[in-house]
Amino acid sequence: MSTRTPLGLIHSPAREGALTDLAAEMMSEQASNLGRMGRNVERTLADLAAASPEIRPARLDAAADAVWRYFIQREVAGVRNHAPAIADYKIPGSVLARLGARPKAS
Repeated sequence: MSTRTPLGLIHSPAREGALTDLAAEMMSEQASNLGRMGRNVERTLADLAAASPEIRPARLDAAADAVWRYFIQREVAGVRNHAPAIADYKIPGSVLARLGARPKAS
């Protein structure tokens, strides 16, 4: 008894169309998730900027966590250069330091 997929089914137009639809849906979900995470970065950075000295460490941790999750999602989407996101969101060095980033030499 064979467990191989019949050759007639491997290259069927119906299967290719379903894969294309699935890929489009996955990309759409990925983009939606990236947008949600970006809004979370904005919110946590705003909270950090408005934080009193007593709660600043907790806000810094929350912002670093949100940025880390955002960067991971970008990498999953194939975006490896985070410099544009750092500039767009104006991510402070204190948050980047929590992620283990080193400041650029001038």
